[in-house]
Amino acid sequence: MKLPFPGRPLALAVFSSLLFSLSTAHAEEAPKVALVMKSLANEFFRTMEDGAKTYQKEHPDDFSLVANGIKNETDTGEQIRIVEQMVNAGAKALVIAPADSKALVSAVKKAMDKGVIVINIDNRLDPETLKSKGISVPFVGPDNRKGARLVGDYLAQQKLKAGDQVGIIEGVPTTTNAQQRTAGFKDAMQAAQMKIVSVQSGNWEIDKGNAVAASMLNEYPDLKALLAGNDSMALGAVSAVRAAGKTGQVQVVGYDNIKAIEPMLKDGRVLATLDQAASQQAVYGIQAALKMLKGEQPGVDADNVIQTPVELITK
Repeated sequence: MKLPFPGRPLALAVFSSLLFSLSTAHAEEAPKVALVMKSLANEFFRTMEDGAKTYQKEHPDDFSLVANGIKNETDTGEQIRIVEQMVNAGAKALVIAPADSKALVSAVKKAMDKGVIVINIDNRLDPETLKSKGISVPFVGPDNRKGARLVGDYLAQQKLKAGDQVGIIEGVPTTTNAQQRTAGFKDAMQAAQMKIVSVQSGNWEIDKGNAVAASMLNEYPDLKALLAGNDSMALGAVSAVRAAGKTGQVQVVGYDNIKAIEPMLKDGRVLATLDQAASQQAVYGIQAALKMLKGEQPGVDADNVIQTPVELITK
């Protein structure tokens, strides 16, 4: 039996092949952006990842996204490996929240030497180390010192009096954002004439924050407040305060406004925290990277910074 249109199957096959080729070429045109975060055990970075993925789904023709993070806050070696892996996989832009402000600079330089656009978010790479490598990387993120000062001021005004003893639970001490938040807490406490009896690192983690808080509560029985550099450490501090039988007597404040802290704000176990737009911070970084890929200026200020918002969160 003869087909009525013998050329139609061939034409359809050619047409389908052409469409596939065009769609493949279009997909290849979308640059790959790699988002490299710190510990995905921290709710803050999971929220950041979700925000980035939502943005990519809304702009599928603009870029493709691959996101990854490390298991704990101090595994800088693993984060360096991830950066190298992303570059080797063809990422055109790297948006990174470095686990260490100095240790990641060499990996960033290697990426830039291969033509990869790099945007720094969340924790700023050390400016002097960048300068020593002869590179400049735009930073997209909040003023951490300002944010911590807002939290500390609120604590002092609401619950403390001059001379009260307080302790600061710091993040990883080699990170710029940990240093800046500690500086902001100190600014507030010193301005209100509080006595800072201890500053110890909780490595951004719940368990370490708990251990540090427990130690401070034991060593300083008159302690009136614990200022935690992020909400994960604040969660640990809340548990330590409860275990010491001092709920309501020792105030706890945090930083990040993760969902796990919300019920504690409502019932007073945590007095205040700071929202730094976790879901949007990576988006701002991606937008800056896409601008640079097009040869446009990312919109940084004189200090090579794109400032993102901070907001005090209380009950």
